[in-house]
This record gives sequence, structure tokens and C-alpha cells, in this order.
Amino acid sequence: MADAPQSHANHARIVPMYHIVTFGLLVVTFIGSLVNLYQSLGDHARLYSASLLVALTLSTIFLFFLARVFALKAQDRAIRAEEQLRHFVLTGKLLDSRLTIGQIIALRFAPDGEFVELARRAADQSLSNADIKKAIQAWRADTYRV
Repeated sequence: MADAPQSHANHARIVPMYHIVTFGLLVVTFIGSLVNLYQSLGDHARLYSASLLVALTLSTIFLFFLARVFALKAQDRAIRAEEQLRHFVLTGKLLDSRLTIGQIIALRFAPDGEFVELARRAADQSLSNADIKKAIQAWRADTYRV
């Protein structure tokens, strides 16, 4: 069965092994390490290793989130450059400097025929990312988003 065409309603990307399984395992491990630490409070021989387990699990959770943030930031820079080039090709001018990175990222879903006008409206009216996406008439899919 083929996937439904990408739209405003379904464009968020969920990777089950990452977002559900891995995060679930991290949460269960963190809870277990806290229980182990609590049970070790009276036993000084176990307290050190129990504390290390909590610290390692917590640092792994931080790594889980930061790995995602770093990948998205790198991709956001690429999207900004791509949309800047697309606007330049279509108009001979760079994007309006009032546009935020979030607005530019939302504009990537607009097809060429809507892109220039929507970019102008987004800058003039300070449209939110959600408002930009809702204003798009013919959605241009981005299937490479991390």
C-alpha cells in the first residue's frame, strides 16, 4: 500500500525505532536506575555504582535529544540555503531579511507558483510557521526531512 501524499496534516516525520522504541527504552532504563539508586541509599558499597548508572542514563537521554537537535540544525541551514537560492532564481533577489529560519523552513512546502507571494506575505504580516503551511494551496512534499 502506497503512503498518502504529504500534506500539512501528515508532514511530521516519526521514526518508530528512534522516537518510540529507543526513547521508551531510555525512559524505562532511567526509571530503573532511579529505583536502584533509591534502594542503594543505605548501602554505601552499591551507592557509587547506582549513582553512575543514573548519571550514564541521564547523559544518554541528553545525547538522544541533542543528536536530534544537531541534525535538525544542520538540515535547517541547508533548507535556508536551498530556499534562498530558489527565491533568487525565481525573482533575482534574496529572501526578505525579516523572515525567520522557521518561516523559511515552512515556505519550503510551497510550490514555485506560490512561493514568492507567500514569502512576501510571511515577511509583511509576520505569519507563523503554521499559518504559512496552512496558506499553501498545492503542497510540495519534502520527504528528505530528518
